[in-house]
Amino acid sequence: MRIVNPTFGVAAAGGDKVALKPINWATDAIALMSNSKPNARELLDGIRAKLGATRAVDNIDFHYKNSASQPAPKDLIEKVAANYRGALLAIAD
Repeated sequence: MRIVNPTFGVAAAGGDKVALKPINWATDAIALMSNSKPNARELLDGIRAKLGATRAVDNIDFHYKNSASQPAPKDLIEKVAANYRGALLAIAD
């Protein structure tokens, strides 16, 4: 998984163009990532409910950091990168 601005795409370190398969937000697996601050879960629940109006939500899963003051553990980032085509991050308070 690469985190990019989807309107511009990504270039490899050597300047070569990288062909990425676009995310199909209607069917692809999506990770909902919480920063573990208050109200982040509620924000993600609302996003999942809105997505559920137009697609199946059985492959949209919640993930949480252990603490809002710490970065996400490397194993969590690797799990999300290996199992999901996209991720939505909630930063709430």
